[in-house]
Amino acid sequence: MLNICICDDEKTQRKKLLNIIETQMQLKGLDYNVIECNCGEALIKDTSDKHIDIFFLDIEMNNINGIDTAKKIREYNNTSVIIFVTGFRDYVFDGYDVKALNYVLKPYTQEKIINVIGQSLKQLEHEQNKFYVVQTGKELYKLNFDDIKYFTSNKRKVTVHTKLNLIEFYEKLDNIEIDLQDQFIRTHQRYLINPKHIISIENNFINLENERIPISKRKYQEVMISFAKHMLE
Repeated sequence: MLNICICDDEKTQRKKLLNIIETQMQLKGLDYNVIECNCGEALIKDTSDKHIDIFFLDIEMNNINGIDTAKKIREYNNTSVIIFVTGFRDYVFDGYDVKALNYVLKPYTQEKIINVIGQSLKQLEHEQNKFYVVQTGKELYKLNFDDIKYFTSNKRKVTVHTKLNLIEFYEKLDNIEIDLQDQFIRTHQRYLINPKHIISIENNFINLENERIPISKRKYQEVMISFAKHMLE
C-alpha cells in the first residue's frame, strides 16, 4: 500500500492534485491510499502515527506553513518523499533543509506532476529494502533499518528494540537474519544487532547507547569480522 498525503488549504488545489495522482496510481496498477489535509496542524495530527510514503505540501498556509510542517515531519519521518507544490518561489532553498525531492510552482502542468510522481516512485523503490515490516495482531509496522537497534528472541517470540519503543511478534530469529541479508550482525543465539548503533566492542560485549549485548564465544570472531566489514562500507 502506497500512502500519500496532500496538504493544501485550497480545496480546489487538493482535488486537482488528487485527480492526477489517482489516475497515475491506477494506470500503474498500484495499491494506494490518499489522505487530504487543509493545514499543517491537521497533517501532523493525522499522520504522525502513520507511515506516509509521499507528501505533497503547499507552503503558504495559515498558522504553520509548509516549510515548518516539513520540519515537523522530519522529526518523526526521515525517509518519506516530500514535494512542495506552491505559488511562491521565495522558499525554494528551504527545501534542501528538509530533503525535499522537488519544488513545483503553481500553476503547474499535469506532465510536471506525472514526472514528479515517477521520481518519487523511483526513490521509494531505492529505499524499500531499507525497511523491515512487522505484523503483530492486526497492527502492521514498517520500520526503517536506521531506527532498529536490535532484535532479541525468547522462545517463540521476537522483540524488536527501536529508538522509540519495543514491538513483540511471533517469528524465528533465524528467519529474520535471512530476511535482512547480512545487514545486521548475529552476536548470540538470542540477539541480532544493527551495526549502526554499535558504539564499541569489549570483553565479549557489544556496547550500545545505555545497553550491553553479550557476544557468545562461538560468535566472537564472526562478529568482529562482520563489524569490521560494516565499518568499511
